[in-house]
Amino acid sequence: MEKTFDDEAAMPWGKTWRSGKEPQQELKPGDLIEIFRLGYEHWALYIGNDYVIHLAPPDGYPVASSSSALSVLGSIAVVKQELLRDVTGGCHYQVNNSLDHKYEPRPVEVIISSAKKLVGQKMKYDIVSRNCEHFVTKLRYGRSHCQQVENAMTDVGVVATVGAVVMTGMALLGALLRL
Repeated sequence: MEKTFDDEAAMPWGKTWRSGKEPQQELKPGDLIEIFRLGYEHWALYIGNDYVIHLAPPDGYPVASSSSALSVLGSIAVVKQELLRDVTGGCHYQVNNSLDHKYEPRPVEVIISSAKKLVGQKMKYDIVSRNCEHFVTKLRYGRSHCQQVENAMTDVGVVATVGAVVMTGMALLGALLRL
């Protein structure tokens, strides 16, 4: 069995990485689970007894595995209840209720009953505005939020700003060289 990586010095944001193969006694119903995939994070809601509810590609979809990076390319998702170990697919994951300081979590019974009512339903999916992180934060807090998208938008803004500064500098340098 793999050991839990719980080194606060190596993980300065104070989160604990878990292996998808390890039993998780500390998970509590209503916890948000962040699953680290290659290039993105998938999110699920822990409902108890080793089960989660999450958004996934519909069955029969060309890339129906929620562990595939290509699963984010569709415009339709289905709400599924599955075993946590099947959803993690061996990837590392962590409990991430980091918005608890910003938003008050709804009562656990409300979170779980709301999630269970949605199982089997197809929903619109958009990687920027209606993704799995939006889905689970809406269940936990009553409002959707996606830090991944915010971080990506910030990164794009920084790159654009740096690019503009470099282009302006090059234009000024060119003007000075013509003098």
